Amino acid sequence: MSHLQQISGRILTPEGWVEGTLSFDAKIRRIEAHTLSGPLPTILPGFIDTHVHGGGGADTMQGGDAVVTLSRLHARHGTTSLLATTMTAPEADIVAALTALAGVCETRPSGAARVLGVHLEGPYINRGKLGAQPDNTCHAALSQFDTFNRIAPIKLVTIAPEIPGHLDIIAALKARGVRVQLGHTLGSYEDGVAALKHGASGFTHLFNAMTGLHHREPGMVGAALAHAEFAELIPDLLHIHPGAMHAAIRAIPHLFCVTDSTAAAGMPDGQYRLGSHTVTKCLGGVRLADGTLAGSTLTMDQALRNLVSIGLDLADASHRLSRNPADYLGVHDRGRLAEACWADLTVFDADLNLTQVYVEGESLVLADA
Repeated sequence: MSHLQQISGRILTPEGWVEGTLSFDAKIRRIEAHTLSGPLPTILPGFIDTHVHGGGGADTMQGGDAVVTLSRLHARHGTTSLLATTMTAPEADIVAALTALAGVCETRPSGAARVLGVHLEGPYINRGKLGAQPDNTCHAALSQFDTFNRIAPIKLVTIAPEIPGHLDIIAALKARGVRVQLGHTLGSYEDGVAALKHGASGFTHLFNAMTGLHHREPGMVGAALAHAEFAELIPDLLHIHPGAMHAAIRAIPHLFCVTDSTAAAGMPDGQYRLGSHTVTKCLGGVRLADGTLAGSTLTMDQALRNLVSIGLDLADASHRLSRNPADYLGVHDRGRLAEACWADLTVFDADLNLTQVYVEGESLVLADA
């Protein structure tokens, strides 16, 4: 066993808050309760982001070392594990992106978040609800999916369930152990309910790029609010009004939050790539030339502060950034501070400024974040 490190403060454990000391190497070895004096740092589980397109000027679809760059940027903001998220694109471009990130999925680079696998956001979506996705949609085919999955581990697929044949694909993906989210969809409430019955388990950026809630046509949003156990949403305070966020939090037991971040995250205003699109960062957001929101510049530490700012208590906000996405992915040794879990830690001061991050016990340098 490597040398044990220790950190003391107010620790959020699965049983609640503990004042004391956490001892760890690559994994958490002990949490000991005892009284401390003076201002105490807050120690939370590292964040798990299931929807990350980019950061630090790098976009997943660029290939090369782009995923290393973005995973280092987000790690410095408290994200200790993530799913690298692809865009709708021609098959050859998706293959190239997956080939580039396959090695990062196997071995975590120093200073970087753990890449748990891939979120395939498209191309199996509805071209009538592209949002910021390029128009390279196609019908889902298991043969194509299997080709992708042989290159890099695909953990999550976004799909439009109303497209003919997609309900059977959802069932087949579930049988392969893949999570399926409904998104970029013109589907009805009934389409959403049918997809959940076929094995879909979540909703991609709830409220965005899907049919909305109307009292006579509940839409895909209505299916989520009425029936979902899990769904993701983007708490950047641009994509969704806080009132809609509260409605979703009240309705969906294990709702969790994502950044849907682009290459512009952690970067100054200007133009960046999002798949084959050029997007512009300004006024705290990222948009296409026509004004369409195109992902975000959000980081998970800011997501935590945003959730607290709209009224969530700190433990609840933390769970929606760590424990809930871990449970969604079926990853039980991350997203919580307990013995034998990975030492993925975030440390905050009294003003919720991030002061330290550990990924699998590795202390990161935050000075250039």
